[in-house]
Formats: sequence, structure tokens, C-alpha cells
Amino acid sequence: MAKPTKAQREWRPGMPKKRRSTKVMFASTVLLLEAFVAFFATLAVFGLKRGEFPPALILGVGIALSVVMILACAVLSKPWGVALGWILQIVLILTGIVEPMMFLVGALFGLAWWYGIRTGIRIDSEAAQREREQAEWKAAHPDAQAP
Repeated sequence: MAKPTKAQREWRPGMPKKRRSTKVMFASTVLLLEAFVAFFATLAVFGLKRGEFPPALILGVGIALSVVMILACAVLSKPWGVALGWILQIVLILTGIVEPMMFLVGALFGLAWWYGIRTGIRIDSEAAQREREQAEWKAAHPDAQAP
């Protein structure tokens, strides 16, 4: 049997479920999609530019970039996680030096990253406000049932 996680060990009946961050979910989605694009771009560059760059270099750098993007999803909830995401956006745009079409693809993903972070922060703040208002209402009406 697998070892329970910290959240599973600390859970008690009746405990409310911790709300997941929408910002982290949006950012993770963008990074995972970018990891796939980086991998397939690596294969394209491997096929097109094999004579210009050593194949091991092309595959090594491309696969490493894809893996770093996937692993970055795990640290997005940390204060420096979003900054790492921005750095990865710049790296993806700079892959256009090797394959010019990646300038456009990187810029579009950078735009998606910015929108996901911005919208996620707004949705998270609205959800926190709703939770505060719900808690205030419950405190003011202890005998009433919530709708």
C-alpha cells in the first residue's frame, strides 16, 4: 500500500477541502502544453537542422527544456514558481533563434501564460472574497442553513 500524503494524514472527518488555486491550474496547463510543443519542436529541429547542430545537442536541449517545463508545474504554488514560468516563456521565445517559427509560437504561449496568470489571480481573489462573505453570513446566522 502506498504511503499516505501529508494532506491525507492530516485529514479528519468534517474538515473542509482546501481550495485549489485557479492561477496554478491555468499556469500548469500552459506549461504542460508548452512542454509538448517544445518536444515536437525538438523533433522538427532534429529533422531539419541535423547537419548544422550535433543531434545529441538538439535532442538533449529540447528534451531537457520539456522536462523542466513539466517539473516547473510542481513549484508554481511557491513564491518563485511563477518567476520560473516567466523565465521558461523567455527561453521558449528564444528558441526562435534556431527555428524562426518558434518566435511566433513562443510569443503566443507567452500571451497565454500572461492571461492565465492574470485571470487566475482575479478568480482566486473573487473566490476568497466569496468564502469570507459566506463565513460572515454563517457567523451572523448560526441557526440558518446555507443555501
